[in-house]
Amino acid sequence: MNPIRFPAALAMAVLVAAAPTWAAGPAKPAQAQVDYQQERARCLRGDTHQDRATCLKEAGAAQEEARRGELSGPLDADLSRNATQRCEAQPPADREACVQRILGAGTAEGSVEGGGVIRSTETPE
Repeated sequence: MNPIRFPAALAMAVLVAAAPTWAAGPAKPAQAQVDYQQERARCLRGDTHQDRATCLKEAGAAQEEARRGELSGPLDADLSRNATQRCEAQPPADREACVQRILGAGTAEGSVEGGGVIRSTETPE
């Protein structure tokens, strides 16, 4: 793996693994243990895109951060604003349709694992 891409991939894996914890805010020790056990099980089943040793190490690190109340993530408003800001790169006539797709209008097919999600809407002329 490219040495520059590895840290980015590792950071993304940590963010994805910690997403359930973000939704509830700082985790209590009991919840941190439950989250750790679930993530550990995913690592052992091979349900992640990391090798087992890295996955287990990251799950343990996330558990420790959660116990200390230091594991937090972006607020929903920040995520929505970041998503819709990408539409600013579109031509002015296409921006509104872009925002509507981001907000869930239209259809979506595909997956991140499969290479991407294609969102589409139909706009009458």
